[in-house]
Amino acid sequence: MDLAKKYIHMNREKGKAVTQITLDDDFNVPDMKPDLIRIIQDRGEMKLDETTITQDHVWLKGVLKFSLLYRSDQEDGKINTMSGEIPFQESLAIDGANEYDTAKLKWEMEDLTIGIINSRKLSVKALVTLHAVIDEIYDEELITGVGQEEGVQLLEQSLSAMELFLSKKDTFRFKEEILLPSNKPNIRQMLWKSVQLRGVETRLMEQKLNVKGEALVFALYEGEDEEEHLQWMETALPFTGVIDCSGCGEDMIADVSYDVAAIDLEVKPDYDGEERMLHLEVVLDLDIKIFKEEETRVVADLYVVNEKWTPMYQEAVFEKLLIHNDSKCKISDKISIDGNQEPMLQICASEGYAVAEQAEIVEDGIQVEGTLQVTILYVTADDRMPVASVKDILPFHYLIEAPGIHEGCRFHLQTGVDQLTTVMTDSSQVEVKAVLNLNCIVFEQQKINKITEVEQEPLNMEELQESPGIIGYIAKEGDQLWDIAKENFTTISEIVKTNQLSSEQIKAGDKILIIKTVG
Repeated sequence: MDLAKKYIHMNREKGKAVTQITLDDDFNVPDMKPDLIRIIQDRGEMKLDETTITQDHVWLKGVLKFSLLYRSDQEDGKINTMSGEIPFQESLAIDGANEYDTAKLKWEMEDLTIGIINSRKLSVKALVTLHAVIDEIYDEELITGVGQEEGVQLLEQSLSAMELFLSKKDTFRFKEEILLPSNKPNIRQMLWKSVQLRGVETRLMEQKLNVKGEALVFALYEGEDEEEHLQWMETALPFTGVIDCSGCGEDMIADVSYDVAAIDLEVKPDYDGEERMLHLEVVLDLDIKIFKEEETRVVADLYVVNEKWTPMYQEAVFEKLLIHNDSKCKISDKISIDGNQEPMLQICASEGYAVAEQAEIVEDGIQVEGTLQVTILYVTADDRMPVASVKDILPFHYLIEAPGIHEGCRFHLQTGVDQLTTVMTDSSQVEVKAVLNLNCIVFEQQKINKITEVEQEPLNMEELQESPGIIGYIAKEGDQLWDIAKENFTTISEIVKTNQLSSEQIKAGDKILIIKTVG
């Protein structure tokens, strides 16, 4: 028997793992740095240097990088900075993982605490959650017909499924040279720097993927001007670019996620040799999956009247797009400065990081619970502590509308900050307004029993000859002509012709005459 087959290129999750690690270490202040009096602001990030996959395990090696802005014991150059790193190794158990797999990794800084042990020593403690996911690409085989066999009866069904057209990992790089405004002094020492991405979007076009967004750059530095040592500058730099996606079209479905691989902001001499230029480089790691939705006619059942054919079935899962939703969640709140801190004179910079801590399927949507962590660096009126910072965590709740969603669906959610504004209401309170981007794609999973092979046997002619050649049958609720014809060794067309039916549809109570065509 010659079965016509079609292969649907697909991907699925092979395995995943989550673990929490605690990093704890003490650090001495470098000899060239002044003594610590008070920490103003700190930051930490994970840098994964090496990933190795062995049987059932993913091994990670990297460092926790931390930096801090602090008040020193010096009167001249009161504000200073230092950084350090804590190495780590960790393994995550994923059943079925092997050396040929590729893992998608993500980290979340649950807590970072940097404390002063004494003026020359720091305590650094961090709680980090590590996520690892392994996907696999495979081909699902479908039976779409039978070759040059005579008298074959086919029951077909239509299957709408997404086929994986392209799966690739790529890198997007953005470089820019930033010159200090003419009214700013040259840079003597960089004290604190921040680069945040806003409104990052991807859009699939013909043969390419467009990437665009905005980089918000802030730099606090010690100027060469003798009168005003502490200086800062900020600017917003739009970026855009394309990633090659040969063969892709706008009618296809793109599921793209990104992670910040590296952000570098370094001081460089300008064209006159003066320290007035900042070199910015942003690197994004893109995980790109492009799907096309196809309609396929699949053989659900088959038989012939002169032989016994037994289809063998296996359950298979296919996906189709339910919804691609780009939602905007607005946050409005106030942050108050602790009474023990210096009053606010002017805001220097604001940083915001959004995390979706929980997302679950509810009726006609996805309920998202998360937090926006806001850090504000500001100028004070106190010469002893010229800058200070305040940090707060603002919760958010949002329902992403997804009509028809159910527990059998799979979704992918990416959270980012589109806008963040902070405005002083007075010297002790700040009004915060933010717009979060919740980009969600939902796939509906369809389970079908597909034919994998067909067993052929000769008919038992003795049994067949003992059964009646003509049968009168009264249709019951739910009866289909296909099942009646197959069971009685005839065809639908013969039943329709014998009973002069106007269509192949029958209802409960219909009387049907069935004549065997074999035996």
